Amino acid sequence: MFEQVMAMVFAPSDMILMSPAFPDRGKIPLRHSGDGDDLSPPLAWKDVPEKARSLALVCHDPDAPLVIEGAYGFVHWVLYNIPATEKGLPEGCQDFTVGRNDAGGQGYVGPKPPEGHGQHHYFIWLLALSEDLELHPGLTMWELMAEIEPHLIGMNRLVGVYER
Repeated sequence: MFEQVMAMVFAPSDMILMSPAFPDRGKIPLRHSGDGDDLSPPLAWKDVPEKARSLALVCHDPDAPLVIEGAYGFVHWVLYNIPATEKGLPEGCQDFTVGRNDAGGQGYVGPKPPEGHGQHHYFIWLLALSEDLELHPGLTMWELMAEIEPHLIGMNRLVGVYER
């Protein structure tokens, strides 16, 4: 009889991720949406695990009515190879290594859910890694997760909302 074993990584931490642009569970400003200037929001974090060597960040909308190659929702931002010594990202950040978003490009693409679809939730995850992996550009969120999972030592999130 075949027995499938699933490995799961639990990486609770005391890390705090925040933005001066909106509070946790608050409305993402127009400036940071696809209806506005489409600039990534400024972010700040603290209490990164001492053993962290690098960080990664993703923004995912699980409310998007979209399934692509077995994945669900819409990925707005994939950013990695961030040194663990960093304390945040400026608005419109173009630094570090960018991955692929679900709009078909690389870098940040702001919220722009279907009109009348209701409020969407945008989960911005900060991931602390035990290694500096020096990953190549252009990874999808799912490819990134597969690469970093064995090295994940802490994570936390900031959730923003947006509606059209």
